[in-house]
Amino acid sequence: MKSRTPIKRNAAIVELSKDHHFGLLLVWKTREGLKRSIEPERIGRYIIHFFETELKTHFKEEEELLFVEVPQDNKLRMQAEAEHKNIYEIIENIRTTPGDKNLVQTFGNTLEKHIRFEERQLFNYLQENIPASTLSEIARQLQSKQKTPTEWSDVFWENRR
Repeated sequence: MKSRTPIKRNAAIVELSKDHHFGLLLVWKTREGLKRSIEPERIGRYIIHFFETELKTHFKEEEELLFVEVPQDNKLRMQAEAEHKNIYEIIENIRTTPGDKNLVQTFGNTLEKHIRFEERQLFNYLQENIPASTLSEIARQLQSKQKTPTEWSDVFWENRR
């Protein structure tokens, strides 16, 4: 088995990578809920809560601080923006059809794929192509924003019988 060397992240991107960790945890919780036959509506409520309290801000930070530093016609930027739009659409579908198990699964798969793309391709490109001084300013802006972890009482993903 091939071991992966951790990717060295610029400070400007570290905070966003930390957010990705929590996004992948959301994917895991979603899948655990489905595995445990939790009602998709309960899982959907958590997805919407997490989106409103975490993901929406994360997307905005990426779009307004990082993506704007590369041309609009950059293929990686265009893919990331299209994936953000797709995730917004899935969230709206979950809001209108909260009990749809397929939407919950689609959300988890789409978010995981998106995070993997950003971590493995987009962020590497950005930290290699955005000037160091700009990255330092972005890091300063991100670090000045205090993030409070989201609270949720319905921990459907835990092993309770």
